[in-house]
Amino acid sequence: MAVKNAQVKSALALLIEEKLGYPMVKGVQPLLSQNAKYNAQRNTENQYIVRTQHHVLKRALKRQQQDKIQRQQNIESVMGMALSLCPEVTARGRPDPDWLDHFVSLAEDIANLAMQKLWAKILVGESISPGTFSIKSLQTLKLMTQKEANAFQRCAPLCGYLEKEDSFLILHGYYKRPSILDLIRKGSTESINLSQAGLSFPNILTLMDIGLLYRQEIESATMQKGQSLKLVYQKQKLQLSAKSNDLVLSYYKLTQTGDELKRLIQAPISKQYKGLLHSALDSEFNLEWIKKTEST
Repeated sequence: MAVKNAQVKSALALLIEEKLGYPMVKGVQPLLSQNAKYNAQRNTENQYIVRTQHHVLKRALKRQQQDKIQRQQNIESVMGMALSLCPEVTARGRPDPDWLDHFVSLAEDIANLAMQKLWAKILVGESISPGTFSIKSLQTLKLMTQKEANAFQRCAPLCGYLEKEDSFLILHGYYKRPSILDLIRKGSTESINLSQAGLSFPNILTLMDIGLLYRQEIESATMQKGQSLKLVYQKQKLQLSAKSNDLVLSYYKLTQTGDELKRLIQAPISKQYKGLLHSALDSEFNLEWIKKTEST
């Protein structure tokens, strides 16, 4: 245990030196007079001081300089990745100058390589088609914690794209409305346990809290026999056709911000989720899968 503690402390010391530009060492506590004891008590938990002869102003300026260098390296990395990822296509315009200023001010603080790649994809997408990503989406992505990012990664393989609404949704069940002549019967209901496909209910609540999913479940219009709904799952299209009357699909819908950020994550449909869809919907719907490259 002592070795582990020492390793953590050494790593912390290196991290602090990297950020401050100077090492910190234990300071010698001077003898205190009776009058000075009161003021000293407010800082008894800090036993360390910066080891340098430089004045605090010079230390502050050095740290600011290091921060500026890091930010410059970050934004250069993002923009270099963007050039590497950009396809040879015709642009539909030029990104709005205000949007570009916001992008740079937010992206220059991103040091993680995986996140830099996401920001590079945003810059490419906005360069191809200005207006694809809102400033709100940029701010949401910047403030996203690792826990929130993981929840969104789990959500992506379950999202089907509804072309007619230009949005993504997650099907999780259906119910059959009881007929007018059969008021006692509640109608059949079938729900998908999304946690079996990797998206737990806490994940769903997390995505609702950060504004990527609408808080309420949404229902489709009542479907009659023969009516269909088409969803795109990256390289596959799913056509759901009702086998009987009065069927209503239920789903979670991504918000506009969720839709924009989902476009950054190209994930094939989860095999577990695909199996759950068949198990839940097969009794009342015909499920036909078509390769996206084929005509539908």
